[in-house]
Amino acid sequence: MRVTPKQVRVFLGNPRFQRDEALRTDQIGTATGLAWTAVGGDVLIVEARAVRGKGRLQLTGQLGDVMKESAHAALTFARSRADALGLPADYFETHDIHVHVPEGAIPKDGPSAGVTMATAMISAFGQRPVRRDVAMTGEITLRGDVLPIGGLKEKVLAARRAGIRTIVIPKANARDLTEIPKSLSKDLRFVFAARVDEVLSAALGPVRALKLAKPPEGGKKTA
Repeated sequence: MRVTPKQVRVFLGNPRFQRDEALRTDQIGTATGLAWTAVGGDVLIVEARAVRGKGRLQLTGQLGDVMKESAHAALTFARSRADALGLPADYFETHDIHVHVPEGAIPKDGPSAGVTMATAMISAFGQRPVRRDVAMTGEITLRGDVLPIGGLKEKVLAARRAGIRTIVIPKANARDLTEIPKSLSKDLRFVFAARVDEVLSAALGPVRALKLAKPPEGGKKTA
């Protein structure tokens, strides 16, 4: 018996997993990260929004303790760049920061989303869109260093599957590319980052506005 592609769904039912896809447009406050899972690599979308408040950091998306710590480290680094972003002196005392990682039913943890969170936050604060064709992975320190990560092969495969062609990875992981088949890395551009500034240079587009966008009146806006 010959099984055709059209018959696969008849026999097996609808697909249980959807294909990872890159963002359709460059977006302010939304960055694409790469994650490792027990069944392979995955694309991780991180959203960040700043709304009027009292300086609180809200984290949603069923994040584990290590990922929450990464978010705090990313925010501290972003705050250290307040002058360069042109933010008012009291900005972080008068705004709440909400970081959300969609697919909230799936637990997420690990330090490698640190640079993605920092990029999403700085994009939101400075009103600079994040390039939709760039994905990134790396642990962040308070000094702005980018530390190495694991699962690079799986993450590269996830990026290729999603149509990503530029991948930012820690400079210390450059040697790990030798373990990735050339057929997998073909047509991909790798950016090796030792500092978060190098990640931002590769991921952020030009400034869209000369001043910060005003949040809506009343209440908090969730991503």
